[in-house]
Amino acid sequence: MADTWDKMKEKVAAVLEEYMKKNNQQELSKDMLTTLLTRLGLEEDTTKQCLDSVFDGASTIPVAKFMTEVFRAGPMPGFLTGEPDIFNNIVMLTDSYKVTHHLQYPPGTTKIYSYFESRGGRYEEVCFFGLQYFLKKYMVGPVVTSRKLDEAEAYFKVHFSNPVHGYDPSLFNRASWEHIIKTHGGRLPVSIKAVPEGTVTPYKNVLFTMENTDDAAYWLTNYLESLLVQVWYPTTVCTQSREQKKIITRWLKETGTPEVIDGGGHLFKLHDFGFRGVSSVESAAIGGSAHLVNFSGTDTMAALVCCKEYYSEPAAGFSIPASEHSTMTSWGREREVDAMRNMLEQYPRGLMACVSDSYDIYQACEKYWGTELKPLIEARAGTVVVRPDSGKLPGIVLEVLEKLEGRFGSTKTPTGHKLLPPCIRVIQGDGIDIDSLEMILNTMAESGWAADNLAFGSGGALLQKLHRDTQKCAFKCSY
Repeated sequence: MADTWDKMKEKVAAVLEEYMKKNNQQELSKDMLTTLLTRLGLEEDTTKQCLDSVFDGASTIPVAKFMTEVFRAGPMPGFLTGEPDIFNNIVMLTDSYKVTHHLQYPPGTTKIYSYFESRGGRYEEVCFFGLQYFLKKYMVGPVVTSRKLDEAEAYFKVHFSNPVHGYDPSLFNRASWEHIIKTHGGRLPVSIKAVPEGTVTPYKNVLFTMENTDDAAYWLTNYLESLLVQVWYPTTVCTQSREQKKIITRWLKETGTPEVIDGGGHLFKLHDFGFRGVSSVESAAIGGSAHLVNFSGTDTMAALVCCKEYYSEPAAGFSIPASEHSTMTSWGREREVDAMRNMLEQYPRGLMACVSDSYDIYQACEKYWGTELKPLIEARAGTVVVRPDSGKLPGIVLEVLEKLEGRFGSTKTPTGHKLLPPCIRVIQGDGIDIDSLEMILNTMAESGWAADNLAFGSGGALLQKLHRDTQKCAFKCSY
């Protein structure tokens, strides 16, 4: 099995250190590095392509430049590790029929200019996000290699074969891909212009454009459509997350706690519970990252990795200690209060959330949190967040608030809405989507409760309850 990134980096660094000491120099030649990397098992032709980019015509480079630009922090590119991602072959990251489209454009075609937009949809404002991930992950650098062409052609020979007519070699535009390798060092000759990520625009506006920069690669622009249209997903997650932020912010103001917004507390009012609710780790990563454009609370670790590795954001999201049913029910029904006490003892300060409906949510609120454990909660330096995880919405939220108020009391905001003391709050994480979230906050306000009493957790609905037609995203050729 190939070395992991960390082990490979350590091995290369050790060899370089020994070489520097032995030769008393701080500069590296391309021949020396090519020899070193190929001896470590890296692919020779793609290693040379990578080094061509780093050296950029220079005869030598400082060792620090090599370690920074090539062996930078984060996952090593597949073309360096010798352990390529089997799905990361740009020649195959398209719809099958596009492989044949080079034969369909009019003779003499030299330029294809296309654009991506939200042509309409549920939300009139779109928050654009996610393009940088796809560019860095799949398109930057010498992504076209002879090995990838061979791999793709082997698939195409089977995929496009016909039991009567066999396989037509002209269907695969291999010569043009080889032109990209020869002329551009395996880099894609396209130019992409986009609105800055995080920009909010009215729908029915262009979000990015793409055109070929080599007349011989006119066919490439729309060949890349299948991959880049996937930007619809993080953009739609980001857009819908922002709409929920607007709802939460509005109710915080209307129920008398604008100071929560001023202090940034609203950024933790919708927590991402979505890792298990999406279709893949990559979906969790890019969808979870999109949510973090608007909020700061998440339990989706893949999103943190994505933000760090592809957006250079070392701390995009935060979380707190929290229980699940398995940790609570493992104590047994008779010892549920002990399980709750254990949470208070294990986490004596700060925010802590505890699922409280394992057996009887009302008993948990009134007898356990509100009576036996009340002195510990009130003396604690922080906030206990009670989580009901079942029951009919919005009723269960109001009932829990009322039970807790009966034990802990409440104060009034300037708008006359009730607010629990700072030591106790509620999070609703079951059945939350944008519609139920607004319904709950509206019902709370009508019932005299301030929005600041409640935070939300959302899983599949946050990252998965949407599709490309939610915002009618499309990529079209216009020139």
